[in-house]
Amino acid sequence: MATAAPSSISFFSSSIFLSNPSPSPKTIHFPRRRPSSAAAKIQAELATVPILSFDGDQVGSATLNLKSAPPETARAVVHRGITTDLTNRRRGTASTLTRAEVRGGGAKPYPQKKTGRARRGSQRTPLRPGGGVIFGPKPKDWSIKINRKEKRLAISTAIASALGNAIVVEDFEDKFEKPKTKEFIALMKRLGLDPKRKSMFLMTEVSDNVRLSSRNLGTLKMLTPRTLNLFDILDAESLVLSKGAVDFLNERYGLDGDGDDEENEFEEGEEEDDSQQGAEAEVEGGTDSSE
Repeated sequence: MATAAPSSISFFSSSIFLSNPSPSPKTIHFPRRRPSSAAAKIQAELATVPILSFDGDQVGSATLNLKSAPPETARAVVHRGITTDLTNRRRGTASTLTRAEVRGGGAKPYPQKKTGRARRGSQRTPLRPGGGVIFGPKPKDWSIKINRKEKRLAISTAIASALGNAIVVEDFEDKFEKPKTKEFIALMKRLGLDPKRKSMFLMTEVSDNVRLSSRNLGTLKMLTPRTLNLFDILDAESLVLSKGAVDFLNERYGLDGDGDDEENEFEEGEEEDDSQQGAEAEVEGGTDSSE
């Protein structure tokens, strides 16, 4: 008697797993989440900083209006900026010799058999002193790219967060007739700064007497707009600005600043210097060949 072949049961169409044996396909629509424009908008931090004279008396106040990242992303922006700076400081010149690069080891130290010792083909094996290094460091480029606007936003955010411990000082370059560390320490005490605590001075121009008077203080950083960096801003407990530095910060890192044009002009100047040096080298090479 012929028996009917059992019908094949599909895993997806079986009534065991589906309440409806033949369900109609349905399209599920997920609501699209719109990003909040307020969270992604760069805001401005308006702060008023007192201006002190060389004697430590308050003679006025200065206003700084700097760009600042939103509170939700400020920590991430500053963290990316500082990690990029610290990583780019690595020179990547550490280098070790492998077994093939170390000097010596060409002859077999002893016969292969009849010595009772382990087989050895070279004295420069990594298992012996003076041999090569297994998986040792080799020269490497550790540099990381960061967008220019992102780096500038990290610096402005860090400065804006440090303005609570900042003061503005009138120009005192002509007050130091000769290098004297004791006089600079006295100046810091008049400004209410502790010489044993970390502080950062940002000035547009630093005279030789001021630079020599402050270089023996290990807790002090004397910076200019060219050497301004994120690490020294975060590492300092007090921030001292000159009037020229205040104008520079408002112009470069302000909400309506045009720092891009200035930086582009600076880069164009460097390119022109490089092209002039290359042209001079070509001229010298042409004169040498003609001779």
